[in-house]
Amino acid sequence: MSDFSLALNEDQLQLQKWVHDFAEDVIRPAAAEWDEREEYPWPIVQEAAKIGLYGMDFMAQIMMNDPTGLSMPVATEELFWGDAGIGLAIMGSGLAAAGILGNGTPEQILEWVPQCYGTADKVQLGAFCVSEPDAGSDVSSLRTRAVYDEAKDEWVLNGTKAWITNGGIADVHVVVATVDPELRSRGQASFVVPPGTPGLSMGQKYSKLGIRASHTAEVVLEDVRVPGSCLLGGKEKLDEKLARAREALKNPQVSSGKQPAMATFEATRPAVGAQAIGIARAAYEYALEYAKERKAFGKPIVMHQGIGFMLADMATELDAARLLVWRAAWLSRNGQYRNAEGSMSKLKAGRVAVWITERAIQILGGYGYVKEYPVERWHRDAKIYDIFEGTEQIQQLVIARAISGLRVE
Repeated sequence: MSDFSLALNEDQLQLQKWVHDFAEDVIRPAAAEWDEREEYPWPIVQEAAKIGLYGMDFMAQIMMNDPTGLSMPVATEELFWGDAGIGLAIMGSGLAAAGILGNGTPEQILEWVPQCYGTADKVQLGAFCVSEPDAGSDVSSLRTRAVYDEAKDEWVLNGTKAWITNGGIADVHVVVATVDPELRSRGQASFVVPPGTPGLSMGQKYSKLGIRASHTAEVVLEDVRVPGSCLLGGKEKLDEKLARAREALKNPQVSSGKQPAMATFEATRPAVGAQAIGIARAAYEYALEYAKERKAFGKPIVMHQGIGFMLADMATELDAARLLVWRAAWLSRNGQYRNAEGSMSKLKAGRVAVWITERAIQILGGYGYVKEYPVERWHRDAKIYDIFEGTEQIQQLVIARAISGLRVE
């Protein structure tokens, strides 16, 4: 276990600069175009893959080969400083990979995680499919069913998933489905749907307020058959988990094990917080430079307390949010979570991103409200961080339960 420190090592400083340079030179110049087109930015992602920024090796470097846990938020912040929509297009496959890493066997991890990314010559995508039209925050109400066909050793999946990043265009879909409805969230399992599997299709593609370069769509599953080997963790482990869950219904003192969706989200929440910080920092830096150049009443507007104090608060909130994210990332990497620190970091970072980008618009005045300036796009991008991977209210619920030890409803 590493000691917690705010000092980045030489490798992390080099990583920070490398990602920042790509964000500045490649992502930012293209950001407005892809936001307007609202299409997946294949050329940018392919360029990221060619330099090693998109791929399994990169994710392994910043996720698994770093005892401090800080490489992931450092790299993610720089990427999303460039642009959130393109950043999510580059990072989106990581959620599917995290779902496999968190629930799969070593053999499944070796087989499927590389296929979430492909190669520099053939880029592939992964999608993590949990939310449904009637089940977003309440993952215990998933209607997507997985039924085991023992004669063929296959699982048959039926249902519709909603709000799925890379949904329908991904090569590998990781689907969370209900195998025993009576057990609700305790009766769920995760499945890999391999590329080209019949019955999986894309439903509607969503037209969104922000992160428009990131592809978001429904995933429709109609009698999708996958081999038994595609059940993450394996049948024996699932049967043991279901047995514990049934026992837990009779005896609440018995643990029923982790939920596949929640285990994935809790592990990725510090990275999501870092995404929000990247957006907030972009808006803060832009507003600060504008305030130093823009003059009113004979002097730069930053010299007026109304603006200067606003920027002081923005800087303070930005640092506070980053510190929570870095703490959560370190705790997660070192197995030291105590009171839902991942949810704390995501809650704070989402709130800060929305508030800072709104303040940036205020500082720019009318210019902040038009597309000629990027702050309106950053504000649109920021709002999703109060919503996806657990709404602001869900984060509060998770934290309340953790600090009280009681099931707050």
